[in-house]
Amino acid sequence: MTTHPGAAGPAPGPGPASAAVLRGLRTEFEEELFGSVIPFWERHSWDRRHGGFWNCLDRTGQIFDVTKYGWLQGRETWLFSKLYRTVEPKPVWLEMARSGAEFLRYKALTPDDRIPFRMTAEGAPVSIQRKIFSECFYVMALAEYARASGDESYAREARRMFELVWSWAFDWTKVGRPEYAGATPLESLAVPMILMNLIEELTDGRAAPFERELAACQEAFLRHVKPAERRVYEFVRPDGSLCPELPEGRQLNPGHAIEAGWFLQHWARRQGDARLSALAVDIVRWSHAEGWDADHGGLFYFLDAQGRSPVQLEWNMKLWWPHCEALYAHLLDASVTGSDADWRLFLATKDYTFARFPDREYGEWYGYLDREGRVSQSFKGGPYKCAFHVPRALLLCRNLLADMEQGR
Repeated sequence: MTTHPGAAGPAPGPGPASAAVLRGLRTEFEEELFGSVIPFWERHSWDRRHGGFWNCLDRTGQIFDVTKYGWLQGRETWLFSKLYRTVEPKPVWLEMARSGAEFLRYKALTPDDRIPFRMTAEGAPVSIQRKIFSECFYVMALAEYARASGDESYAREARRMFELVWSWAFDWTKVGRPEYAGATPLESLAVPMILMNLIEELTDGRAAPFERELAACQEAFLRHVKPAERRVYEFVRPDGSLCPELPEGRQLNPGHAIEAGWFLQHWARRQGDARLSALAVDIVRWSHAEGWDADHGGLFYFLDAQGRSPVQLEWNMKLWWPHCEALYAHLLDASVTGSDADWRLFLATKDYTFARFPDREYGEWYGYLDREGRVSQSFKGGPYKCAFHVPRALLLCRNLLADMEQGR
């Protein structure tokens, strides 16, 4: 599988590392992915009785909460579908993917086409968010499962739900979120960035027939990017102007911006857009520079653009997923630019991440560290952490390192 999309424009350079260094890194990423991370989820996550996956697993893999989460059911279904289709056709991976896809489609999906955020082990709704993200991961899961299994009915269902999601995406009153007279209209970075990625997953990177929607997502995303400040804001007004009088209007989320940067880079390379590719590189560099903790290392979770105290009490914690996104984003940039600076950012992120997050005794990664890099919460799966950011980043890096090693 070639995960770096270089269909248009010059092929990415090999970066500043030798083939031997790239081979060693690829081997390290493979061993972490297939020797530690994937086996943890294979052993502990699959719910063979009800279908789908147990999400809330402690450090050793024991279930500590039987609640299931819609986001996470979709993400894990996507993962095992992707592994089966692109790495090795292992029957257990397809069976796990099938279990997740059937659970989502036939148990979790409500009559009004919603995927619960929280549900019982059997799939009965506990709570439904007035957002679109559970449905986004439903689309992602079913699209990839359709390719893995060859069952076209799942592809049709994924496209049907995507059309609904698109109709809801920029007007959340359609999913039950009221608009109040005193609310300041703000657009969230999360919406265009996830839709950019969702179109990539739905179409397997081809965009058609959703070129118009992709262009709208890119336009909406770029309203959050402020090159003069070298920043990406989490919330902006609908016209792209800032709202500095509110904490959310000053909010920076370095990990989110870095993740959005590699989403944008994928499309820039496919579209042969050198300007957009250069901007995507800058987005990752800016966000790392502002988000990196000079005293203790690692990426802060939230920052305030004016240097005020962030209102999120967890702002200075070091979470697994921003570091996962930074691993791949810096490696992708190094492959695009051939820059030693991007390579050094990748290595610095890799050194910090691999030294602190993996659990060498029980497998998988911790999710939550304090500012100094000590484990804060030891569970491996919870309401927001599952088999997704860690294995996706390891898989993407492993594949890109293989491409770079071969000069592709």
